[in-house]
Amino acid sequence: MNAIRFPLLLDFPDTLQTERLLLRLPCAGDGAMVHVAVAESITDLRRFLGAIPWVAEEPSEQASELFCRNGHANAAARKDFPFLLLDRASGAFVGVAGLHRPDWAVPKIEVGYWCRSSRTGHGLMTEAVRAVTAFAFEHLQVARVDLVADQENHGSRGVALRAGFTLEGTLRHDRRGPDGGLRNTCLYGQLAGERA
Repeated sequence: MNAIRFPLLLDFPDTLQTERLLLRLPCAGDGAMVHVAVAESITDLRRFLGAIPWVAEEPSEQASELFCRNGHANAAARKDFPFLLLDRASGAFVGVAGLHRPDWAVPKIEVGYWCRSSRTGHGLMTEAVRAVTAFAFEHLQVARVDLVADQENHGSRGVALRAGFTLEGTLRHDRRGPDGGLRNTCLYGQLAGERA
């Protein structure tokens, strides 16, 4: 696998499907449903503020709409790939699983995700992370997918392991938590030949 010189030439689908989820890139008008889920989940998300700094801001429908429109534009520019997660049976918005910070010289990318509070504990995020990781290997042609999680975020770390990632190390006291204390970050990785 070689460096990708022209990521704009990579073609990929706008939607993915798993057994229970439809994953699609955000578009104009999605902000309202994203905002409802963020507002519902903000207390849980803020427990790991260092890992997801955008939750420090007060949630608003406008901020969620900007996220959706920027997400669509960034995917077109091959800079970021946020997928909205929708329950296939009900159409309800479940959360986001995306691919961030591509390094086309390696090539590698990082997976990130959050699930709305009312939908956690059902394996949906593991399903979504497997899907976007497969997308990264198949369509973005990366050699590696990184995943980082706060050491105390046991839910996120469980998703990493169930999705086939390997714990490669822990960065000690590398970020501040919401209480101002120092937190550790676990580094996970998955290579193209190791897919779950």
